[in-house]
Amino acid sequence: MATSRTADPWRDTDVIDARAPRTNQAVVGSAALLALVTGWWVILGVVAAQLAIGLRFGRRYCLPCLLYFGVIQPRFGEGPIEDSRPPRFANLVGVAFLGAATAAHALGLTLVGQVLGGAVAALALLAASTGLCVGCEMYRLGARLRGIRPGRIDRVDLAELGAERVDGEVVVQFTHPLCTDCHALERELRGAGREVVTVDVARHPELARKYGVALVPTAVAVRPDGLVRARIA
Repeated sequence: MATSRTADPWRDTDVIDARAPRTNQAVVGSAALLALVTGWWVILGVVAAQLAIGLRFGRRYCLPCLLYFGVIQPRFGEGPIEDSRPPRFANLVGVAFLGAATAAHALGLTLVGQVLGGAVAALALLAASTGLCVGCEMYRLGARLRGIRPGRIDRVDLAELGAERVDGEVVVQFTHPLCTDCHALERELRGAGREVVTVDVARHPELARKYGVALVPTAVAVRPDGLVRARIA
């Protein structure tokens, strides 16, 4: 039993184990495919309702979430931790498509319902098998269009970050305790012999705002005088 967790699935809802959305996508895709093959279009409405209930009331009311966090994760361990907003948006898109497909079937527009249901089945199974989540990419594209993107860091006040005596170049890394990629990057940098100064954005959100850090990990190589020589991540 691999029960160790860095993120509580019920409390740390701003992040999610990356394998959980893929489990959800596998369930949704399989159900939509079953509806398409058998013609039992009511299945599409049931899946849409289940997604909507999970989105509204939380993961404890999401059956695929209960399957993953209650059965699969305890046995196979926690996967990479990621931002929960993109897969949540993908679920909203799924609710819209499945709801429209259900309505189309109910109104006798069978072909429209089949096309919409087939699109959900194809995209959900693609995401489950390859990790390519179209709804997630839509969210990220929308975020960029809204101006949510990493800012450019030209100078860092090292003393403000607790690194008052610096003899050579250091790497300043903005990180989060639940960010798997952050931990991996820090290990890689320290393994390469780099001196790393970490800034926990959960504890110091004011520093994240000051330096325009919208995504973690963000890491820059900084000279002793505070000038940024290069962006690493």
